[in-house]
Amino acid sequence: MSDDEVDRIFRALADATRRDIVRRTLTGPASVSQLAATYDMSFAAVQKHVAVLEGAGLVTKQPRGRERLIHGNPETLQRAQRLLDAYEGIWRGRISRLDALLEDD
Repeated sequence: MSDDEVDRIFRALADATRRDIVRRTLTGPASVSQLAATYDMSFAAVQKHVAVLEGAGLVTKQPRGRERLIHGNPETLQRAQRLLDAYEGIWRGRISRLDALLEDD
């Protein structure tokens, strides 16, 4: 993943409403109207959140008649998880080296 992709994903996930939209759409598709009905904000605000998520590849839109169904994209979340796993590996390696140094004393 490029730095720009990583930035888009984590910026999108930094907002609680967007994380909730991803969670909801991973369990099943929802229209923007259905999503907007669950939040205390305007339809346009929900549309903007969905646009940010779509730009990050965390959701996709599928036309169904006059509606657009929003689907969560688990592949993008898996890519982000792999990145976090790599960082965890680096962190655990550092801790192991520190443990080894402390045991030598």
